[in-house]
Amino acid sequence: MPKKKPFSAGRVPLILFLCQIVSALDVPLDPKLLDDLVQPPTITQQSPKDYIIDPRENIVIQCEAKGKPPPSFSWTRNGTHFDIDKDPLVTMKPGSGTLVINIMSDGKAETYEGIYQCTARNERGAAISNNIVVRPSRSPLWTKERLEPITLRNGQSLVLPCRPPVGLPPAIIFWMDNSFQRLPQSERVSQGLNGDLYFSNVLPEDTREDYICYARFNHTQTIQQKQPISLKVISAKPSKERPPTFLTPEGNESLKEELRGNVLSLECIAEGLPTPIIYWIKEDGTLPVNRTFYRNFKKTLQITQVSEADSGNYQCIAKNTLGAVHHTISVTVKAAPYWIVAPQNLVLSPGENGTLICRANGNPKPRIGWLTNGVPIEIAPDDPSRKIDGDTIIFSNVQERSSAVYQCNASNEYGYLLANAFVNVLAEPPRILTSANTLYQVIANRPALLDCAFFGSPRPTIEWFKGTRGSALHEDIYVLHDNGTLEIPVAQKDSTGTYTCVARNKLGMAKNEVHLEIKDPTRIIKQPEYAVVQRGSKVSFECKVKHDHTLIPTIMWLKDNGELPNDERFSIDKDHLVVTDVSDDDGGTYTCAANTTLDRVSASAVLRVVAPPPTPAPIYDVPNPPFDLELTNQLDKSVQLTWTPGDDNNSPITKFIIEYEDAMREAGIWHHQAEVSGTQTTAQLKLSPYVNYSFRVMAENSIGRSVPSEASEQYLTKAAEPDQNPTAVEGLGTEPDNLVITWKPLNGFESNGPGLQYKVSWRQKDGDDEWTSVVVANVSKYIVSGTPTFVPYLIKVQSLNDVGFAPEPAAVMGHSGEDLPMVAPGNVRVNVVNSTLAEVHWDPVPLKSVRGHLQGYRIYYWKAQGSSKRNRRHIEKKILTFQGSKTHGMLPGLQPYSHYTLNVRVVNGKGEGPASTDRGFHTPEGVPSAPSSLKIVNPTLDSLTLEWDPPSHPNGILTEYTLKYQPINSTHELGPLVDLKIPANKTRWTLKNLNFSTRYKFYFYAQTSVGSGSQITEEAITTVDEAGILPPDVGAGKGKEEWRKANVNGSRSFFGLKGLMPGTAYKVRVGAEGASGFVSSEDVFETGPAMASRQVDIATQGWFIGLMCAVALLILILLIVCFIRRNKGGKYPVKEKEDAHADPEIQPMKEDDGTFGEYSDAEDHKPLKKGSRTPSDRTVKKEDSDGSLADYGEGVNGQFNEDGSFIGQYSGRREKEQAEGNESSEAPSPVNAMNSFV
Repeated sequence: MPKKKPFSAGRVPLILFLCQIVSALDVPLDPKLLDDLVQPPTITQQSPKDYIIDPRENIVIQCEAKGKPPPSFSWTRNGTHFDIDKDPLVTMKPGSGTLVINIMSDGKAETYEGIYQCTARNERGAAISNNIVVRPSRSPLWTKERLEPITLRNGQSLVLPCRPPVGLPPAIIFWMDNSFQRLPQSERVSQGLNGDLYFSNVLPEDTREDYICYARFNHTQTIQQKQPISLKVISAKPSKERPPTFLTPEGNESLKEELRGNVLSLECIAEGLPTPIIYWIKEDGTLPVNRTFYRNFKKTLQITQVSEADSGNYQCIAKNTLGAVHHTISVTVKAAPYWIVAPQNLVLSPGENGTLICRANGNPKPRIGWLTNGVPIEIAPDDPSRKIDGDTIIFSNVQERSSAVYQCNASNEYGYLLANAFVNVLAEPPRILTSANTLYQVIANRPALLDCAFFGSPRPTIEWFKGTRGSALHEDIYVLHDNGTLEIPVAQKDSTGTYTCVARNKLGMAKNEVHLEIKDPTRIIKQPEYAVVQRGSKVSFECKVKHDHTLIPTIMWLKDNGELPNDERFSIDKDHLVVTDVSDDDGGTYTCAANTTLDRVSASAVLRVVAPPPTPAPIYDVPNPPFDLELTNQLDKSVQLTWTPGDDNNSPITKFIIEYEDAMREAGIWHHQAEVSGTQTTAQLKLSPYVNYSFRVMAENSIGRSVPSEASEQYLTKAAEPDQNPTAVEGLGTEPDNLVITWKPLNGFESNGPGLQYKVSWRQKDGDDEWTSVVVANVSKYIVSGTPTFVPYLIKVQSLNDVGFAPEPAAVMGHSGEDLPMVAPGNVRVNVVNSTLAEVHWDPVPLKSVRGHLQGYRIYYWKAQGSSKRNRRHIEKKILTFQGSKTHGMLPGLQPYSHYTLNVRVVNGKGEGPASTDRGFHTPEGVPSAPSSLKIVNPTLDSLTLEWDPPSHPNGILTEYTLKYQPINSTHELGPLVDLKIPANKTRWTLKNLNFSTRYKFYFYAQTSVGSGSQITEEAITTVDEAGILPPDVGAGKGKEEWRKANVNGSRSFFGLKGLMPGTAYKVRVGAEGASGFVSSEDVFETGPAMASRQVDIATQGWFIGLMCAVALLILILLIVCFIRRNKGGKYPVKEKEDAHADPEIQPMKEDDGTFGEYSDAEDHKPLKKGSRTPSDRTVKKEDSDGSLADYGEGVNGQFNEDGSFIGQYSGRREKEQAEGNESSEAPSPVNAMNSFV
């Protein structure tokens, strides 16, 4: 086995394994954080150590690195500095260390063979790449030789040598004949690992003149062919039978060495008559399970992922009926270096300690060497904070000057390991990376995880607090994770709230608030049930779901865990799945699944379909397959196929379907060739060049199609030049200096012959240049480098093969790569149309400065925020894109009475150009939104207090509030409307001198200098004090009894007295207390006499019971009819009177044209619950309907024509639909309960 040279000790990249005394800091992958931190270079991408290149393409040697500040790059070649500025063919990609060597224009790959190494350097250190050995691939031709025919007797052994040319990488060997058919192999005839073809004994059928060895070089996609070998086997008396002997390896013993991790391949091929069988054993051991495989008819033993434990003696045994022979292979497993400890970077704060470990193993044991910033550590500048101890560097009391990149080299005679790891000394105060005010929503009784990603050096400590003045949370209830996350193992409703994360180190403190909401779990309270139905009937499954009111569930029905059949028999109506005309296929498991954004529940039921079996029908079947296929009239591009039909099985054959197989390219895959009438048994078939055809036929009748017939004999058509060129030819640049030509390649069937290639031609469209052409292998892309930016090209792609060229293709036009636009739009003007709409104009940029396809112009605009840093950091910019060359556009959805800033940029396929100068503008005042809330508190006999929150969008300076109110009597009639103006600085107002026990309706809205905003409504009732029921003296000579008292709801007008004595006089007093004092009235009544025991109880009489039942039934019917009318809708009396007495001053204004729309109060028509109206302290929230940007630019789904003109219509908000309903303003007395349904 060839041994690899160890890596040069002078330039050794190393991987440092970090194991620190204190906990190492991790630098989070947060782009905002990484932009601020200084970091030594890190190699992120590089070419492989052994880099074999294609000499037909440009050489690209990769070297990418990251760091802060960004690193600079340099290269060495064969150990000396490689000055790329002196070689015009060598360039380095901008912002990268990757080299591009343009050998396609002028140069040879062999000139640039060598060992390359990249260095990435910044002020914190230098990282270096592996030694990259660059070698061009080679596919040499076979040396010419004269091969004499071979003549053998039946039964003799034979080895046909291949001896392929030495290529890079090594070729893949296979044997075929002149028809490109692989030669059959068996236990008797097989190919060895060296490519030779071994015959244990020859037979007369081995006679042929075209034993050809092929060498395939995959890297260059070429195949080389050896001269054919002729073999003639004389079929005279066969050779005498003999015991086995080995053809390879020779002798009784041999040695084999393999590297750890590779595939161990051991081979034994024997000759003899009869053919020997090969067996394998391992002396003093067993073959590893799951890693042992037998190839080539057990002549090759393979063990994958070999290790040192696989070393030992392996024995192969060749045996036939006349004897056996043994061969022992002594296997030694060596190992290139491999890591014991994974490398990692080390981040420390000043004064901390740490260690770097570079520990590797191998066979033989690897040598460890250290470098710092690419220089051997022995000659590097001294650092008092470090101490070297073999494979470990110990750091103590590090300072900022200790930052560097260290390299470790572990090497032995079989290879080396090479890696970089940096030591970065940082002093950073704490930073919290989790977004502020993040909202977490969790289902109750499930874990809640609140994130607090942080960074700081030294490593900060983390504490969590709940609420504004809560104490630190401890781990008796909570789990505090090392990454800052707070875990609540079982979140309950009382876990809802605001949590604060605080990070501290000696350099400072940072904190962040997050919010947690606990939601009720989704439950299925009525599950679908098992059902057994007969075929043709109907079945219904019910699934009722209960969920958190803030979550919107999605109900989905599944059948057997898949979608429901696309059949109109399946319908979903609210909580039910209904299946009509049930068939046998409908049986199965039906699942109701309820999904919310936080959880998912499901319930299933089985449907079983039963029915008596149908009456047996006459048996019909598909035809039997055709047979006796025969090929005649075999021409270059046609052949005649003849067959014999099979039995039609009582249904006449309607047609025959003919299919073909290309055994050369797609063996086992059949394609449609032709169809003929069911009365024909012959077909003339058109063929394509260079296809190894086989045919089969299928018959079809009204029942179906037969199985295919047996395949016909094979027929190979002659090769020809391609008759078509690639399609979908395009030319698009991916970089400003290239042109990528792509096409859809021909498939193997369309190639018409071997050696399919493509001739790619191009020239500039607007010029007199000649066509530039190159012939490429069977690929689908070619890159032209060094082109000018965004220039039109004419492109042609022509196919060819070993026979000739396809017809001349038509030229298509493409463009080289685009670059970012250079010029910003000028003369930006803003015209404010109204308080929510502005029109922007700008001058177009010169087309030459676009440097690409002009896609349009993009406007960035944003509303000015407060002056604090917090607001400036979170400015929300909106974007509208106007396609084409349009030079103006509309900005909709602006907020009134606001200051906006905008700029304009031109856009091409590469991206955006520079921004124009910022332009600011103000929107005028508009009407305000409705007050955010309105509630009525402290109701008394003659007063009500109103409290409200100002509008969430004042849209200007509020001038005053308008309050209008009117009483509503017990018959739902509206009283006079009172209009009251309230100063804008008030948020509370008390109304006095109201009527007691009276319902009032309030209309409330705000005003600016522009006009009145949307209104908010509410209702409330003034109160009534207690009423007393006081019985007078009862009986003579018994003295006075105490008054008995009962409290009655102030809205009621009656009260039933119970427990009175028959024939007794009582005094009753009803009183009310209000602001004017206590008012009462009295009356005296006498209960009736007690009934004699002999009197018949009317309640027990049959006629009375029947009468009461009839009355109850009529009342029930009346209630049902009223309930149905209520559900259907319709205006109730209060609504009609509101419509009749509507105040024009409180009608809402339409936003688009300033006209007044119809007043509709959806809040007024909500049905009452439990006999009460909206509580007096109820808060009514405003429901906004924000405008949409969808009618204008593409920022919010807007669409424009190519010239930038707007598609669609700009309109204001939609008017709310007028809500209709019915409600009661009375307490639930028997009469009022009836009224509430009418």
